[in-house]
Amino acid sequence: MTSSPSASSGLAVAPDLSIVIPVFDEEGAVEGLAREIAAAFDGWNYEILFVDDASRDATLARLDAAAAEIPRLRVLRHARNAGQSRAIRTGVLAARAPIIVMLDGDGQNDPADAPRLAGALTAGPPRLALIGGERRVRRDSAAKRWASLWANRLRRRLLADQATDTGCGLKVFRREAFIALPYFDHMHRYLPALMLREGFEVAFEPVNHRAREAGRSKYTNLGRLGVALFDLAGMVWLRSRARDPGAVSEISAKASP
Repeated sequence: MTSSPSASSGLAVAPDLSIVIPVFDEEGAVEGLAREIAAAFDGWNYEILFVDDASRDATLARLDAAAAEIPRLRVLRHARNAGQSRAIRTGVLAARAPIIVMLDGDGQNDPADAPRLAGALTAGPPRLALIGGERRVRRDSAAKRWASLWANRLRRRLLADQATDTGCGLKVFRREAFIALPYFDHMHRYLPALMLREGFEVAFEPVNHRAREAGRSKYTNLGRLGVALFDLAGMVWLRSRARDPGAVSEISAKASP
C-alpha cells in the first residue's frame, strides 16, 4: 500500500492506517519509537497518534519535539491518568483510518514487524478483524515469562480465544470492529476474545520482541494477578451472555422520496 502524492506531504488526505501508541512516563523511549514507526511505514499513507496518559515526566515535551520533526504525528493528552485501555480507546476514536496498528510505548514491540501485519489484515477477508503479534522469544525476566505463560494458558482454556500471547502489544485491527466491542478497563488484554465474541475472525503472526532500554514497567506480577483474575471472571461471564444471530440480511428497504 503506497501513499498518493497528495498524501505524502501532509495529513490533508485521510490515511489508510492509524498507528496508536498509548504512553505513560516513557520520556526515554517515545522520540526514538516515533522515528522508527515513521521509517517502518515509509511509502504508506498513515498517521501516528501518541496518547499521553497524563505522564508525570517529560514524555509530552519529547512528543512535541518529535511532532515538529514528523508531520504525520499527532499527540493527544489525558488530563488525568485513565489507564492503557482508555488511552488506546482515545486514540482509536480520534483515528481517521479504517485500520488501526497498536504498539506499546516502551519500545519493546519492533515497529519493523507492523507493516507485515497490516498488509496481512488488509489482504484478508472482511470478517478477519484482528491480527495479533506473538512474541516467539521474550526479552523479559524469567519471572515475568513464567507468569505470562501460565496466565495465557488459563485464559486460553477459559475463553478459547486462540491466542498464545495476548499480552503482546503489537496488534492490527479494524477500527469499526474495535468500536463495536464493549469497553472496560484492561480490555486491551482481551481483544482476541472480544473480537471472537462479536463474530469476527482473528489470526496471529510471529513478531520480534526487544529488551526495554528506557524507563520501567508499570506492572508487577503480583499486581497483575489480582486484576487479571477479576477481569477473567468478568470475561467468562461476558462470553457466556453472548448470543449469535447468524447471518444478518436486509429483507426490504423503502426508497427515499
